[in-house]
Amino acid sequence: MKRKDTKPSSERIQELLSGFRLPTLAREMVPGLFKTGHENVLPVLEDLLEMESKDRHDRRVQRLRQASHLPEGKTFDTLERTRFSQPLLQKLDELASGDWVAQAGNVLIFGLPGRGKSHVASALGHALTERGYAVLFTPTFRLVQELLAAKRDLELPRALRKLDLFDVIILDDIGYVQQAPEEVEVLFTLMAERYERRSLLITSNLVFSEWDRIFRNPMTTAAAIDRLVHHSVILEFTGRTYRGDKAQERLGAAQPIPAGSSL
Repeated sequence: MKRKDTKPSSERIQELLSGFRLPTLAREMVPGLFKTGHENVLPVLEDLLEMESKDRHDRRVQRLRQASHLPEGKTFDTLERTRFSQPLLQKLDELASGDWVAQAGNVLIFGLPGRGKSHVASALGHALTERGYAVLFTPTFRLVQELLAAKRDLELPRALRKLDLFDVIILDDIGYVQQAPEEVEVLFTLMAERYERRSLLITSNLVFSEWDRIFRNPMTTAAAIDRLVHHSVILEFTGRTYRGDKAQERLGAAQPIPAGSSL
């Protein structure tokens, strides 16, 4: 196995052992090998530890993927990149790195139905799990109903603590929440609980000016938007719909038009 960087074997070994939470070995192994004249085994040891690191990463990613409920197949590999503008694609590549998650930021994706919002949200989720982040993908209405049930059972704090285990919650189609007062309350509670602590990625058919249809109360609407916009990246998907283009292709009259965006 090739080394991942140019660090000396001794330094990389200590780094890997520390990452495995083996502080005594990290501190004593390399000096011990030098002291006993066995420093020639360091490259082999480094390779073995790199293999262990990769195996641990792969197992963690598999666990994260199973817990995420991300749609299978909706990744960046299957995204029709020609439908999106170059600035938007560059921004998506930046978001896939996960820096915004480390800073407890949010991503808000706006656009009418069929513009690829859910696919992009899922693709970002898959990319983040590959980087070791815990992600949950859920239709907004479903999570709201689960939180409502928890509240009725006097288990809402416990349900919120469970959700807190996820670095990113992807709320797909927030505009489809039914807007009953109790639903608005648990949705706002979730947003408030995660504010500046954990990240949200939200897709919406409704622009901010229409969010009073979700939260009803103007003050609640303003408070929700304020929390989401702070430390956020906003993406707007425009252009023709994916399903419309596919229908035209079947009719033999499709004209490929890239979807525009404004960042």
